[in-house]
Amino acid sequence: MKKSVFSASAPKPVGSYSQAVSIGSFLFLSGQIPIDPHTEKIISGDIVAQTERVMKNIQAVLEAHGMNFGHVVKAGIFLKNMDHFSSVNEVYSQYFKEPFPARSCVAVQELPKGVDIEIEVIASFD
Repeated sequence: MKKSVFSASAPKPVGSYSQAVSIGSFLFLSGQIPIDPHTEKIISGDIVAQTERVMKNIQAVLEAHGMNFGHVVKAGIFLKNMDHFSSVNEVYSQYFKEPFPARSCVAVQELPKGVDIEIEVIASFD
């Protein structure tokens, strides 16, 4: 049975979706964008600061389900500017240890609320 997962320490959904959905041993997190959950303001400008906020939002949702970054098996990164890849990767790498999750990274024309980055992950207790 699938179950919605919510963390007050991550941004509230801005549409008709859950922050995450668990089913079996898996947790599927919706894409997180750089919104500060306490002020509900978008972090803009510096891609490093944006990526840090996104990773903290992901961490909050994982923790709400008793998980951490060690449980992540797949990540998807969406960037408006692929020139930001090395800076994003530097921040992203601070949150993971080997074995690293599988990952994809694609450039997109536009993201919700005009942000520069969105990251989604899949985690598992197995």
